[in-house]
Amino acid sequence: MAFLFYILFWVSLSALIFIIHRTSRYRRLRLPPGNLGLPFLGETLQLISAYKTENPEPFIDERVSRFGSLFTTHVFGEPTVFSVDPETNRFILQNEGKLFESSYPGSISNLLGKHSLLLMRGSLHKRMHSLTMSFANSSIIRDHLLVDIDRLVRLNLDSWTDLVFLMEEAKKITFELTMKQLMSFDPGEWTESLRKQYLLVIEGFFTVPLPIFSTTYRRAIQARTKVAEALSLIVRQRRSESEAGERKNDMLEALLSADDGGFSDEEIVDFLVALLVAGYETTSTIMTLAVKFLTETPLALAQLKEEHEGIRARKSEGEALKWSDYKSMPFTQCVVNETLRVANIISGVFRRAMTDINIKGYTIPKGWKFFASFRAVHLDHNHFKDARTFNPWRWQSNSGTTSPVNVFTPFGGGPRLCPGYELARVELSVFLHHLVTSFSWTPAEEDKLVFFPTTRTQKRYPINVQRRSNVKS
Repeated sequence: MAFLFYILFWVSLSALIFIIHRTSRYRRLRLPPGNLGLPFLGETLQLISAYKTENPEPFIDERVSRFGSLFTTHVFGEPTVFSVDPETNRFILQNEGKLFESSYPGSISNLLGKHSLLLMRGSLHKRMHSLTMSFANSSIIRDHLLVDIDRLVRLNLDSWTDLVFLMEEAKKITFELTMKQLMSFDPGEWTESLRKQYLLVIEGFFTVPLPIFSTTYRRAIQARTKVAEALSLIVRQRRSESEAGERKNDMLEALLSADDGGFSDEEIVDFLVALLVAGYETTSTIMTLAVKFLTETPLALAQLKEEHEGIRARKSEGEALKWSDYKSMPFTQCVVNETLRVANIISGVFRRAMTDINIKGYTIPKGWKFFASFRAVHLDHNHFKDARTFNPWRWQSNSGTTSPVNVFTPFGGGPRLCPGYELARVELSVFLHHLVTSFSWTPAEEDKLVFFPTTRTQKRYPINVQRRSNVKS
């Protein structure tokens, strides 16, 4: 008993000394105000518990009300400065590679790979980002990708009957689209098998990156290995075909035949792993939540239907959408913007200070992390009236409520601006077109949003669908 008391005494004393030392250093550095929480754990548990609910805002809201738009906390094992200030967020994004560098939890880094676009730095990142941007720009989408987007969306919706789990169906659609755009694969058993492995990889993103302690992380690492092996085989086959003069018009071909010497197989595999995650997970969630928000806002859904029925009425039966059709969807773009703003699939970005940084009167030491919160800005009533209400009309040009560019950043910004931002908008627009002109639906049961480890609905958003017979499809 005495020995146990002795141990508890020294543990408590050590923790007290740690807190006092850390608080003293915190004051000397003129860091933003805040609370570093418990030793070692910090406030990680509070953050995770908030994001496992339908309303994660209180974690940030409570601290902003106490400390202001910049506050210090300690999450995922590191002291971190949270920013909910648009000006500071823009400063962070624009100074990528100069004052800040991309930095994410170890679980994400390990699962995506060191050559993923999310984690690349320096000249390699510039090369990959530029190449991706050039392959997902408006002209490429218009001339090459739109026909496949229209075909694959229609193919998937043709199989819908009665009860549909929308989030699951959206994931199938976006995965198939991404596989086609990256590697020219049409849907099949191989792509579906790969998709199931991806589900396991994504589940491991926000777990303890130690296989011995986390079964989920261990499964994710195993799945990542299988995905990498499958993609490595494809890369080797395609490299041989390309060298023999047999070439395809897709992202993989662009990587294999880059003018500046191309990329290694390992770099290409990591790159493809990350792009599949980005194109698959985020866009499918946006599709699901757009339908959820529209269903809960009947006036917006009615106006969207009117816009798309007008487009469909001008086309022959079965005729695919053209670029001119996409450009004639003004209210659809309002719906897309508002879904991106309210849903916040990417709630923010982590960056690490590359040097001591003076900002807003504070000094942030080299090595500390920043989290630029897009979600908190998008849901701030100071920037958007009734910010937590889905209101697509706020984006109409005559509404007078549109906001500066640095306030609305669903795709990030600066050198790491999401290269697929236009592609995601097109995919969502085409999906909504075929959905509202082909089906009517009602929710099968109440479903709620959660935001950890990724944004999703708890029950995959089940809906009862009924095919419309009075509109040409």
